[in-house]
Amino acid sequence: MESNRRSSPGGMEVPVAGGGNVVKWIDISVPPPHPSPSTEDNGYVLLPSSEEEDYASSCVLGEPPISFVWRINKTSSNVLELLQLSAKSGFPLTGLRFVFAHTLSPFAFLFAEEGSSSESGRLVYFLYALAPSGVVYVLKLENTSAFKSGSVFPLDRLIHLDARPHLNETHVTSVAAASPGFLFFGRSDGSLSCFQPASGFHQELRDDTGLGRLWGGTVLAAVQDLFISEVYGRNLICVLHADGALRVWDILTCSRVLCQSIAAKNVEGVMCLRLWLGKADYDSGIIPLAVLYRNTMGVSVDVITVYGLQFSSGEGISLSLDSGLQNISLEGGELRDVRFTSDKIWTLKADELTSHMLYQKSSTMEARSYTLQEEYISEQLFLSAGSSSHDLLLTSHSLFSSAKDQIMGFISSIFLRRLLCPGVFHNVALRLTLRDHNKHWTESEFQSLSLDELKSEILLLIEQEVTGETSISVFHWWENFCSSYLDHWCNNNEPCTLLVQSDVIGLVRNNSVSLFFKLENVEHSLGGSSSEHNNLTSLGLGMSISEHEILLEILRCTLKINKQWGTAPYAMYYESVTGRTVISSEEIVPRLVNILESGYAMSIGQRIWSDLGSDRALDKELEAHKNLRTFSIDMLLSLSALCQRAGSWEKVFTIMEHYLQYLVPKKVMHNNDGETLSDICSSILVQATSQFAKVMFESAFDIFLLVNYLLNISGQVNMSQPDICKLRLELLPMIQDIVTEWLIILFFVTTPAQLTSMEDFSSKLSSLQIDSSIDKRSWNTMLGKCGFSLAYILLFSDRSCIVDSRFSLSCLPSSQSITSLVQNFISWIRYSKTGEDSSSLLRRSTELTLRLIRNGQAEAVERILLVVEASLSGEKTFGHAQDTDGDWCLLQHLRGCCLLDEVQRGACGVLKERKISDAIRCFFRASSGEGSWKALHSLAKEAGFSHSTIGASISDGEKSCATWKLHYYEWAMQIFERYNISEGACQFAYAALEQVDEAINFMESSENVHPPVTATYCRGRLWANVFKFTLDLNLLNDAYCAIISNPDEEIKRICLRRFIIVLFECGKTKILSDGHLPFIGLSEKITQELFWKAGRSEIMIKPNPYKLLYAYDMKRHNWRMAASYMYQFSARLRSEAASTDYKHKSLVLQERLNGLSAAINALSLVHPGYAWIDPLPEESMHNPAKKAKRVEEQQLRSNDQPKGNQSCIDIEKIQNEFVFTTAEYLLSLNNFEWTYSGLEKPPPDLVDLLVQADLYDMAFTVVLKFWKGSALKKELEKIFENMAIRCCPAKGTLWSSNDLRPSLLLTSTEDEVTHSPDRSPAVQSSNLAGDWEILEVYLKRYKDIHARLPVTVASTLLQADSCIELPLWLVHMFKDGKKEKALGMGGQEASPASLFQLYVDHGRLTEATKLLLEYMESFASSKPAEVLKRKKVSGVWFPYTTVERLWWALEKTMNSGRMLEQCQKLKGQLQQALLNHLKLLKVDSDDAVSSATG
Repeated sequence: MESNRRSSPGGMEVPVAGGGNVVKWIDISVPPPHPSPSTEDNGYVLLPSSEEEDYASSCVLGEPPISFVWRINKTSSNVLELLQLSAKSGFPLTGLRFVFAHTLSPFAFLFAEEGSSSESGRLVYFLYALAPSGVVYVLKLENTSAFKSGSVFPLDRLIHLDARPHLNETHVTSVAAASPGFLFFGRSDGSLSCFQPASGFHQELRDDTGLGRLWGGTVLAAVQDLFISEVYGRNLICVLHADGALRVWDILTCSRVLCQSIAAKNVEGVMCLRLWLGKADYDSGIIPLAVLYRNTMGVSVDVITVYGLQFSSGEGISLSLDSGLQNISLEGGELRDVRFTSDKIWTLKADELTSHMLYQKSSTMEARSYTLQEEYISEQLFLSAGSSSHDLLLTSHSLFSSAKDQIMGFISSIFLRRLLCPGVFHNVALRLTLRDHNKHWTESEFQSLSLDELKSEILLLIEQEVTGETSISVFHWWENFCSSYLDHWCNNNEPCTLLVQSDVIGLVRNNSVSLFFKLENVEHSLGGSSSEHNNLTSLGLGMSISEHEILLEILRCTLKINKQWGTAPYAMYYESVTGRTVISSEEIVPRLVNILESGYAMSIGQRIWSDLGSDRALDKELEAHKNLRTFSIDMLLSLSALCQRAGSWEKVFTIMEHYLQYLVPKKVMHNNDGETLSDICSSILVQATSQFAKVMFESAFDIFLLVNYLLNISGQVNMSQPDICKLRLELLPMIQDIVTEWLIILFFVTTPAQLTSMEDFSSKLSSLQIDSSIDKRSWNTMLGKCGFSLAYILLFSDRSCIVDSRFSLSCLPSSQSITSLVQNFISWIRYSKTGEDSSSLLRRSTELTLRLIRNGQAEAVERILLVVEASLSGEKTFGHAQDTDGDWCLLQHLRGCCLLDEVQRGACGVLKERKISDAIRCFFRASSGEGSWKALHSLAKEAGFSHSTIGASISDGEKSCATWKLHYYEWAMQIFERYNISEGACQFAYAALEQVDEAINFMESSENVHPPVTATYCRGRLWANVFKFTLDLNLLNDAYCAIISNPDEEIKRICLRRFIIVLFECGKTKILSDGHLPFIGLSEKITQELFWKAGRSEIMIKPNPYKLLYAYDMKRHNWRMAASYMYQFSARLRSEAASTDYKHKSLVLQERLNGLSAAINALSLVHPGYAWIDPLPEESMHNPAKKAKRVEEQQLRSNDQPKGNQSCIDIEKIQNEFVFTTAEYLLSLNNFEWTYSGLEKPPPDLVDLLVQADLYDMAFTVVLKFWKGSALKKELEKIFENMAIRCCPAKGTLWSSNDLRPSLLLTSTEDEVTHSPDRSPAVQSSNLAGDWEILEVYLKRYKDIHARLPVTVASTLLQADSCIELPLWLVHMFKDGKKEKALGMGGQEASPASLFQLYVDHGRLTEATKLLLEYMESFASSKPAEVLKRKKVSGVWFPYTTVERLWWALEKTMNSGRMLEQCQKLKGQLQQALLNHLKLLKVDSDDAVSSATG
């Protein structure tokens, strides 16, 4: 499937500056000369244009050495960037950007001022820059920290030199410079111009000076290249001419010391292009010299020839050139730079860095290639030939065949982790890649983004751009995204030049600087190809040649497995262990081995290959089957041959164990008196460690896969059962431990540190300032950035932990120093400073994670501890001894703290619940392990644990297991409570309760320990916490059980009060009255607390405490108390209604009525002799929500008033108040203002208001309730008088009280609703057609109570209108009022005689006469049966006096001349009727006398 992923690198590139936000640039404008040269003058300097390519170079100044790197980018050819690097550099690095007014030539030079040094802290140096016009800029630089961005370079430190007058109309073809300030121009005429701008010195060097030139001597070829070297303190400048001539000049004497041709002989078209010199070797007397040859006639490979320039000293320096010592072919990319070190020549091409040993005839075996960062990044992003991303997709689908979402998230997580890890991430490249996806940020905006924000932006892009919503679509998106990122990275980080400082080799790129270090011994062999395993003997494994050959075969088997599926298993295993928990670490390796045996899932393979066409897809499928069969057979044959060669599998396993010892992280013992690592050295160390740990992890994982594969096919390779047991129980756990150790190290150095807010810092540590030095505090800004990994936090917690006296950090670290530092750092991570044998992985991991916890890295710590815990479970499975020092408990405790911290940071949903449950489990495990109290006591407060305050200290030895657990559970309860996780807090409160008795008993029995609290108080406090947490979880029954379980009465009362308050807040008060809760011993307290709540709550609150008290006591058959509470409710409503502006007063009155009605109902259930309630206290009538000042004033006023004897409140009093309240309620509905003031009798205006409001039922109710006898009749008459007057329109009023209505004659509308308090279905006024009907109904209803009411009504009507026609029903009431029809006009108060009298009194003569005639005729026409009754004594009565008055009224009317004819007629009728009546009476009287005497 894949070719061999591993090359043969001699070393690796380690980024130093760039990629992250570690360089701060300061822009400085450089003033142009006056007058400024025009663009036409740009032809004087014929160096390559800086607008076409990027140029850079470096130099070393001062002691201790400081490296300076200058760059001119083609995108800004007028800007020269200067970056200073030293072993003491801190981050962020400060670089200077000099902005010139014109384009620059690709040249710059720096030299230090005489007498200045970097050691003294004052390094003054000069910077030369050259414009194409021939103008030289000389800038004097010191105290670069004083520059501010946007400033202008001071003119007093700037020199302009115009070299054009000294060029004699020639062109500059090459430039070089030497200290102290010499500048050399190689010209097109072959001559050499020497300048010293500071002093104005100028000298011209050439061979054809004087007479020779005048006589037409040989013309020199143009200068091709210049290079300056120092020998015995004298600068020699080597000049390479276009014709191959090499001349060397002594600058001090301006004399030529060598002239020799080095042109290629007998080869046409070969040119000498470039020239490089190394440092003089005074032992051998040779200066290495390299020349680049190129054939311009055809296509061929460029060649570098290395010469030996021999020198000797005498009166002067004599030089001689040896023939070419070695040739170096430059195949492939374009040559960028060549540099010499003491024993090597380094050639940099666009895609490769190679070193060759000097002075060797052949370079084949001695060449060493270094891996450039491009190759490393392409491998990390699955873009290299040996690391195909298709393997990742196929393997993922084969592992997760049915979980689409898991595959998509898993793939994205892998790519994100690798894209943003140190060494791969580059902010410019990523910003440009995101810009291709329409994400536009400025440079400053992008640099301000944290790691989490970057991840969110990229994942959001996937959601927006991936339309297929399949794992294959996500995979292809990532493939395209990473390809684009790699392109941008390469375009913006092209190799420019090499950086050499002593034996340190660095690489200067467009936007970064890096160093190289080589992989030594074991690492080199692990990273090499199979052919290089022949050098295993150099590892010093202590094995024979035959054993080395067996080991070689083992490693070839690992390479075959690696060739089968590339690098995908490494990424998947790492992600499954440290990233998304999709598959456990115990399952992933067996699944990978199954894939290795049976191949990828063909369903996903067909889907991936389907876009190639059916034929091509079939070919791919057949090829996959063929590769699998070939691999299986090849592995089977190789393993069988391996066993035969070794003689037994036991021998193979023994050799494996020997080899595994070299995979274990090395333990390095060193003194701790070394220097402190600087920021830049720390960065180099972390980057190098990440690459080293990656190689070691992958190598160990290869053996891990091979062993698992052997177990799966053990039957096919004739492995015996003892061999299988040894492989499974001894070798496999050993390899698994090694893999885990390297994985943890790799996690430390590659995982970015998490951004933590200052609030979180203050809770764990005062700040991230590990110490108070400014350079260390500068790293605070790097938290949460991609280039700042966890390893930096570990380093800065103890910067001298890995440096011993062997290292001198005065200069940048060499390859050997980097390797040694990496080994020391790895040893420190794994074994601490001392490297003790007893330092187990568990203990060391907890020590390191404590450092991370102090800096807020909870998520990373949780992942590390999870890996360690999984490793420990494997050890237990394989029979290793259990930890007895408490380290396992410490691990569980720290992991629990980290899980809680992650919950606090925003975990939600199922993830939050899982983390909470895991945290609870971790804390319980931490408390249950052996030695837990000693281990946890050593924790600092910022690690999440405080020392016990219960009992004696640990050193006293008086703390029992229960005492320890009690304190620990209380602490866990408090920490869960702090994070508002009531579920966990409740569990630990229960756990603490289980330990109380034993802990307190232990302390009481101990002589040296005195318990600070009693057992009752301790249990009461814990039960109170249980109550609180269950209440927060809405477990009301459990909360109540916690109350009744609490032994402390005071705490119990407080909890009960809170319980009731919460019930009211959540509307669950019904639980108190439904009978589900047992009130054993709490009934009285519940009542008191409810009453306390009622007295301190708003009266209209819902649910209402008074109503709850009523229901509670009704349930308990406590009728009187129920009535009392409802009456208090009504009383508070009445008292507060006057002081509170209720929006709906009618609702308040309705509530009062309901309360009074409930009180009446409750008292009705009591025996009449006990149907009363106690008088209400004065304070119950006030609103508790008012301010304290107002309450005090009310209390003072109440104290000043005399207090009378308060009597009990019986049911009658409540009924009376109910009537008054009903009246007030009905009046309020009709917009009438009247308020009940608590009087026992109604005020005089109440009935009048009710009548005005048409509330007749209520008016009669009030009258009948509160008046008796004559007073009752008087009030009834008053009501009916007013009712009668309303039947007479346009008449005046007879009201005796103030009229509040606009008109007395307004009638009720049909829509008006009148509420009646009567419980009987009485007819309401709103249902009647008019006032007459209302009057008739109520008169018929109440005339039996007061018989004179019809008289009152008729009299009122006639008074109002003497001409009114009385309604027939009213007249019938008078006529029906007789006792007997034959007795004349006598009867009750509403009799015909009364009606007759009313007619006469009000001048209704016609009606009076007719009424009288009617009854006289009726009297005369009595039936025979009635005659006997009529003839009795006093059996007949007529109102004769009134008749007489009628007679005189008729005469008076006649005399007045009014109605003369009508009155005469009436008088005649009356006279005739009276005569007949008197005659009849005479006869009846005689008959009566005769009957009496006879």
